[in-house]
Amino acid sequence: MSQTEIDEQWMRQALALARRAEEAGEVPVGALVVRGDTPLGEGWNRPIAGHDPTAHAEILAMRAAGQRLANYRLTGTTLYVTLEPCPMCAGAMIHGRVARVVYGARDPLAGAAGSVFDILGAPSLNHRPEVVGGVLAEQCAALLKDFFRLRRS
Repeated sequence: MSQTEIDEQWMRQALALARRAEEAGEVPVGALVVRGDTPLGEGWNRPIAGHDPTAHAEILAMRAAGQRLANYRLTGTTLYVTLEPCPMCAGAMIHGRVARVVYGARDPLAGAAGSVFDILGAPSLNHRPEVVGGVLAEQCAALLKDFFRLRRS
C-alpha cells in the first residue's frame, strides 16, 4: 500500500470521529495519532460539552496517545486531522514532537500549517513535523460546510 493510500485510510477514520463531534452538536473535526499501523489516541471536538476551549480534536487525540505511551513525547507518530490545525494545536504538536501532520481541509480563518500562519514550518522552532495537506480534502470540507449551513438555516 502506498503512503497516499495509508493516509487516506487513516483520514477516513478521522472523518468518522468528526461525525461523532457533529452528532454532539460540536464543530465536526476528528483526529487520531498513529505510530506505524497502531492507533494510539483519538479525539473529536468537545469544547462545548467539556466547557474547555482547549478540547480540540487534536489535543484530545494527543492526550490519549500520551497516556497510552506514558510519555508526553509522541516521537515517530503521525497525527491525522480533518481540518488544518489552529495555532494552539500546532504548538502542542511541536511540543509533543509529532513527526508528521496530515490534514484534510485547509482552514482559511485560523490554519497554522500554511493557510494563515505557518507555525508547523517555522524555522525558529526546535521541531518541524512533516506536513501533508489536502488528504480527502473535499470530504472533510463538505462535512464542515454542511454543518455550518444547517446551523445558519
